[in-house]
Amino acid sequence: MLRASGTARVLLVGQAPGTRVHASGIPWNDPSGDRLREWLDLDRDTFYDEGAVAIVPMGFCYPGKGPSGDLPPRPECSALWHPRLLPLLRQVRVTLLIGSYAQAYFLGDRRKATLTQTVQAFRDYAAQGFVVLPHPSPRNRLWLKKNPWFERDCVPMLRAAVAEALADRRR
Repeated sequence: MLRASGTARVLLVGQAPGTRVHASGIPWNDPSGDRLREWLDLDRDTFYDEGAVAIVPMGFCYPGKGPSGDLPPRPECSALWHPRLLPLLRQVRVTLLIGSYAQAYFLGDRRKATLTQTVQAFRDYAAQGFVVLPHPSPRNRLWLKKNPWFERDCVPMLRAAVAEALADRRR
């Protein structure tokens, strides 16, 4: 579920593949990916262009089903692979932290008490090169409905950051 190149300008860090993605072998090849591409305002070709967008999950394999959905990403994956992979991505201009697992790993004690509070503080993290996002899963429709500020305020900033990072790549 890893897609990356040393020329990528956008780094996308999500959770772990779900069952559909696990079966297809293509990251974000599901309704969550459809919504994410919409948020980013990227077509499939650009999204899957490894030279533009690196996709590095917190967990590299499907973690299995739990009582209320998929299990969390296996922690040994990020501990083993991120220190080896991330230094190779020297051209990254913006890192998208999708969901609480990526935010916990990258932000540590700089994140807020809840995912909602962390995402509400998106401007604070943008100065550090991060865009914090909720998971785009259809299961999060209620969260999106309760937090209309996200699509009104955060998504335009997200689109601008991604467009700027990718435009810089073409110069």
